[in-house]
Amino acid sequence: MTTPARADRARHTGRVDQDVATVLADVAALGPFFTVRTGPVVGGPGWRPMTALYADPEPLAARIAHVRRALDSDQRVAASITFQGLAALVVSAPFAAVVLHGVLPRLTARSLYWQPVAGGPWSLGCPSPVGDPVPDVRAGADALAALLVDEHLVPLVAAVRAQASISERLLWGSVASALASGKRLLGVQRPAAAARAAAVAGRLLAGPSGPLAGTGELRPPRPPDRDWSFRRRSCCLYYRVPGGELCDDCVLSHRPGAG
Repeated sequence: MTTPARADRARHTGRVDQDVATVLADVAALGPFFTVRTGPVVGGPGWRPMTALYADPEPLAARIAHVRRALDSDQRVAASITFQGLAALVVSAPFAAVVLHGVLPRLTARSLYWQPVAGGPWSLGCPSPVGDPVPDVRAGADALAALLVDEHLVPLVAAVRAQASISERLLWGSVASALASGKRLLGVQRPAAAARAAAVAGRLLAGPSGPLAGTGELRPPRPPDRDWSFRRRSCCLYYRVPGGELCDDCVLSHRPGAG
């Protein structure tokens, strides 16, 4: 965990020499989408760097096909739901680490590994994580955007769009939804961090530029949200799955006569 001495040293060196694995272990307690495994087992047999997922179309195609069979859906819907899950995995742990610990783990596309899991979210891991201090909301949000957008989300959007005819607007809307969902969960499970979670996520979502700009709007809060609730301006297509429904933040659920 961060100690005053380590925090002071981080301010002078620009790096965190604390045990970032401990930060990630604490964050993992929030749930499977916040879990990044650490240690020597990561990177061994069955693990591949995220760069391979973005460059090699076969693993992503296999995952989309699995989701398509599981949901009895078409290719476009399966690609959207697959992306939604992967984006939530990539975004959630770094976001929570920034909010809860003032640390951004340096989970680049080369240092972050994935391992396929048949049911549920894939496993993510980083053998020996290091991090950077982010002492305030602005620094945290800006560092998150710099890491996540270029390292992970832009190539992931491109890789999914190569598998299915699906708009960038829809996919970036799912990224925004994942951030808003993470903010909500932190507010429920770690109430003392609710305001900081809302501030960091709000800066990311309400910025005037970048791929998340215009993906949705911050609305007055509805329980269990605090500070604000998010309404996206696109739809993830889950309602097209047999038995599926509109998500709470979907643009369609707020149209006259919806629901």
